[in-house]
Amino acid sequence: MDLSLTAEQEMLVQLVRRFVREEIEPLERRLDPDADEIEPADKSRLIEKTRAMGLYGLDIPPAYGGPAIDLVTRTLLAIEMSQHRAGLYAPCYGVFGGAGLAQLFEASEPQKEKYLYPVLRGEKRGFFGLTEPSGGSDPARAIRTRAVRDGDHWVINGGKIFISGADKAQFGLVFARTDPDKGRGGVTCFIVDTDTPGFRVRRVVHTLRSAHYATELSFEDMRVPHANILGKVNGGFAIANDRLTRQRIPYAAGCIGVAVKAHAMAVDYVPQRETFGAPLSSRQAIQWMLVDNEIDIRQARWLTLDAAAKADRGEPFRTEAAMAKLVATEAASRVVDRCIQIFGGYGVTKDFPFERWYREMRIRRIGEGPSEVQRHIIARDLLDSPLH
Repeated sequence: MDLSLTAEQEMLVQLVRRFVREEIEPLERRLDPDADEIEPADKSRLIEKTRAMGLYGLDIPPAYGGPAIDLVTRTLLAIEMSQHRAGLYAPCYGVFGGAGLAQLFEASEPQKEKYLYPVLRGEKRGFFGLTEPSGGSDPARAIRTRAVRDGDHWVINGGKIFISGADKAQFGLVFARTDPDKGRGGVTCFIVDTDTPGFRVRRVVHTLRSAHYATELSFEDMRVPHANILGKVNGGFAIANDRLTRQRIPYAAGCIGVAVKAHAMAVDYVPQRETFGAPLSSRQAIQWMLVDNEIDIRQARWLTLDAAAKADRGEPFRTEAAMAKLVATEAASRVVDRCIQIFGGYGVTKDFPFERWYREMRIRRIGEGPSEVQRHIIARDLLDSPLH
C-alpha cells in the first residue's frame, strides 16, 4: 500500500490543518477546558467557511450535496480535524458538518423528507439507540426491547442506555426485537419521534468524558407507525452492523489525530525542559517514550488507512476496521499517557489538554465495541478464513 499523499490530498490536509490552527485553537483558548460546544455565532461563521472550502459534510454522498471525497482522504482529514482540545468528542465542534445517521440514506423517500433532509439542513438532530442495560457487547442477542404489531402500528416496550444526544434530538433510530425466536434475524429498526407518547429520557448518565454525557431511555407502550420501519422487518441487525463497521474507521482516525498532536507537543517540549542541568531530550528514558509514541502512531495510521482503502475498493473490510479501531484506541491511549509522564505535574493540569484526552481516550476503548469484541471479530474472521 502506497502511503504517499497525492497533490490533492496534501492540499486538503494543509487546508484543514490551517483551519484547525487558525480558527479552532484560538477559540478554545477562550473556552472552558471541558467545553464541547462553541458559541452559535462562531459556529455559523465557521460553517460558512467550511462550505466555502468545499469540505462541509464530508460523509454526505455527492447526490445529497456532499463533496466527492473518498474514504482514504476523509480519514486523512479526520486525523487533522481531531488535533485540538475537543478533538475526540466533536471534531471542530461540528463546523465540518456531517450526516450523523448515515442509515437514513437508505430510507424511503417519505422518511427522507421527514428526517434525512432536515438533518442535512441542520434543522433536526437524531440519535442511534442500540445499547441496552442487559449488555452492549453483543447487541443483537442482548436486545430485550420488544415491538409487537398492532394493526398499522408497533407497540414498543423496553429501554436503552449510553445513548448520546437523545435529550436534544427530535427523533432516533431504535432497535427492537420483533421476533424472539430469530436471534440476530429478529431485530427491526424503527424511526421514533421523541415526542411520541411513551418515550422518555429517564436520566442523564455522566461519564469520565469531560462535558459529554449519555442518556438512558425508556419506552412504555410507545406506538410507532409501521411506515416508520427503516429497511425491512427483522432486518435491523444488518443496519446496525453496517453502521458499527463503517464508524470504526473515522473513530480510529480521531484517536490517531489526538495522538499525533500530543506527541508533537512532547517533541517540542523536551528540548526546552531541563532537569539536573540537561534537557529532557538528552535522557534515554524520554527518548524511548518518544520512539514508542512514533511507532504506535505509525502502526495505527497504516492499519486505519488500509481499512479505508479496502472500503474504497469495495472489498470486505470488517477485519481491517476492527484492527484499526483496536490498535488506534489502545495505541493513542499509550501515547497520551506517555506524554502526561513527560510533562510531569503540568501534564495533569487543565493548562494542557492531556488530562482531557486521557479521560476521553479511556472511553474510546469501549465505545463502538470494546477492545475484546474487536479481538473476537478478528479471531472469528481469521479462523473462518478458507486459508486456514
